[in-house]
This record gives sequence, structure tokens and C-alpha cells, in this order.
Amino acid sequence: MVNISIEKFATATIKNNPNQYQKADLIRALTDALKAKQNGAKCMICGSPIWAAGSGITGTYMCFTCTTGEADDSEDYEIC
Repeated sequence: MVNISIEKFATATIKNNPNQYQKADLIRALTDALKAKQNGAKCMICGSPIWAAGSGITGTYMCFTCTTGEADDSEDYEIC
């Protein structure tokens, strides 16, 4: 995973998905997901640690693989 700040991730997400998110709401959701991950939240499907970036976007606590169906997360972002 490539670490990225919540602010940069939110800005990029809004740029790539115009009119889909309110920045303040997205930052709040991402912050909540990151805190949950730091507190040990596990994927609701497989029990692995959650992918905070994806969980903040989708609103569900899931790991990268269960969210995307992909195993290689080496080029994807994770908020920090």
C-alpha cells in the first residue's frame, strides 16, 4: 500500500468523482475508518484488518481484497 494523507486522498477522490462527495463528510468518514482500523477493526467478511481508505468510501468495514476482489494492493492508497 502507498500511504497518503486523508486530505490528499479526499481531494483526489473528489477530483475523480465530481459531485459525488462533500469534502467535509468524506474527511469525517475517512477519519472514522482510520480510527477504527487503528483500534483493531476487522473485515466483516474475512477477519483481516480493514482497508481504511476503502472502508471510508464504502461505509463498510472490509479489507482491500474483500472490497476490490484483488490480492495485490502494492499500488493502491491507504490513508494514514
